[in-house]
Amino acid sequence: MPVTSLAPDPARCLLVPFASALDPAALTALRALTLPCLTELLPRLQVTAEAGGGEWLYTPPHERALADAMGLTGEDGALPWAALESTQPGEAQAWFHPVHFQVGMDQVSLLPASGLDEACSRQLFDALAPLCAEDGVTLEFVSAQRWRARGERLGQLSCASLDRVWGRSVAPWQPRGPQAPWLRRLQSEAQMLFYTHPANDALAAAGQAPVNGFWADGAGAMTASPQASAPRTLDDLRTAALQGDWPSWARSWERLDANELPALLEASQRGEPVRLILCGERRAVAFTNGPRHRLTGWLRHFRRPTHPALLLETL
Repeated sequence: MPVTSLAPDPARCLLVPFASALDPAALTALRALTLPCLTELLPRLQVTAEAGGGEWLYTPPHERALADAMGLTGEDGALPWAALESTQPGEAQAWFHPVHFQVGMDQVSLLPASGLDEACSRQLFDALAPLCAEDGVTLEFVSAQRWRARGERLGQLSCASLDRVWGRSVAPWQPRGPQAPWLRRLQSEAQMLFYTHPANDALAAAGQAPVNGFWADGAGAMTASPQASAPRTLDDLRTAALQGDWPSWARSWERLDANELPALLEASQRGEPVRLILCGERRAVAFTNGPRHRLTGWLRHFRRPTHPALLLETL
């Protein structure tokens, strides 16, 4: 489907991931919110752009919107986020996230190792790095929650974002591309390697789930420099949404409305250019008080409802 660019004008710009969700409990929580600042702000703005094409794309709408705002290009599942944060952006790279694969009766689901400390993470990293090196991939420790992988293989992959797979079955989100069989093999080897690793004894003693694998995303190489700086991204809603904690998510929305959006509203009241990008699971929509863009597809039929919850439900 055609997508209008979200590249921002020189303006105050906020990007809000997980502003909505498809879970019925999320929609129930959303309809109970008042969000007075957003309610007052939206009538002052025009819908100017859309990004994302549904809930089954490997790249979630907030990542596509961020890439569009910065002028980055890449196919679905192949936005080179790891390379973007590298000193060698032209080299193919990816993020490897240590995770817990939870085996159920009829599916395997993924949970990030968010409580993993640096000591345990380094032990698991040290165990995996030689396996990667055997396949021509260099592994670098960046933080307890993510490691950087470098190598030509990583330029031939499409990987689902960790934000897509968190808490869900991994079956629909397997890597694609010429090097997908290699990555799946490496993930299987990592599961066997980590299964009996002493680091997991320490995690078990602390009451945490074992790290029994890794998830790759952000794969690829930068082919050109970003054309613009990144908009300010408000991640207040992310953790609660991914955990399905909708009461906490609703409270985070109320805090965001009270603490972050007033500055945007006041700027719009002064006639200053502003941009707000709201992102759900299916699409991201940009609002601005600048000139209305030529709209396509879904946007041609869009009419902004009076209550923001009705708008957020469409994302």
